[in-house]
Amino acid sequence: MAVVEAVKFPKAVLFDLDGTLLDSAPDMVAAIDAMRARRNQPPMALTELRPHVSKGGRAMVAAAFPEVPEDERQHWLPEFLDSYEQALGRHSVLFDGVDAMLAALEQSGCIWGIVTNKPEYLARQVIPVLGWETRCAVLIGGDTLSERKPHPLPLLVAAERIGVAPEDCVYVGDDERDIVAARAAGMPSVVALWGYRLDGDDPSAWQGDVMIETPSELLRPDAWPVTR
Repeated sequence: MAVVEAVKFPKAVLFDLDGTLLDSAPDMVAAIDAMRARRNQPPMALTELRPHVSKGGRAMVAAAFPEVPEDERQHWLPEFLDSYEQALGRHSVLFDGVDAMLAALEQSGCIWGIVTNKPEYLARQVIPVLGWETRCAVLIGGDTLSERKPHPLPLLVAAERIGVAPEDCVYVGDDERDIVAARAAGMPSVVALWGYRLDGDDPSAWQGDVMIETPSELLRPDAWPVTR
C-alpha cells in the first residue's frame, strides 16, 4: 500500500511587512496628519489613507496632498519619513492571526523573514517593538540593495542569506509588486487579501499561487502553496 506523505509547512517563508504582517496604517496616518498640521490642514481619515499604505511613502503623500504638484511633493518624502519615524510603533498592531501563524511556522521548524520596501533603518526599528529580534531570520529593506520589489533581487538575496533555495521559500504579500517579485524569483506566492488595496486592484489578476483571506487560514499546512 502506498504511503501518503503528510502535508508540511514550507521550509522557509518570507513576508512583506506593512499590510501583510503589520497593520501600520495608524502610524502612517499619524505621520501624514503631522505634515498636514504644519500646513494648517485638518487630519486625514484613516479609511482614506489605508488603501495607499502598501504603495509606499510617495503614494501616501500624493493621497494626502493631491492638490500639490508631483514635482513639489517628491521633495516632501524625507519629511514624511521623519514624521513616520516619530510615530513608528505607537499605534500599529499585528493583523489578527499573525502571531499564531508565526508561532505555528516556528514550531514546525520553518524559517521566516521579512522583505519590505520600507527603508531598512525604519524596518529595523519595528522589529524590537514586536519582539522579533531573535525570531526574524532575515530583513531586507527597500534600500538594502540596488533594487527593490517588484524586482526579484531582494527575495533572492533573502533566500541566499537564510540558506534556502528560492523554490523552497514562499513569499507572502498584499500588493501586486510582491507577487510579481516572487514569480520572477521562482518563489511560490501567497496573496494576502487582508492587506491594503485600492478599489481598482484585482488580486486575482496578479497570478499568485494561492489567495488567502485571513492569517489564521495559514495555520493549516495544506493552505500553503506547494514548494519543491
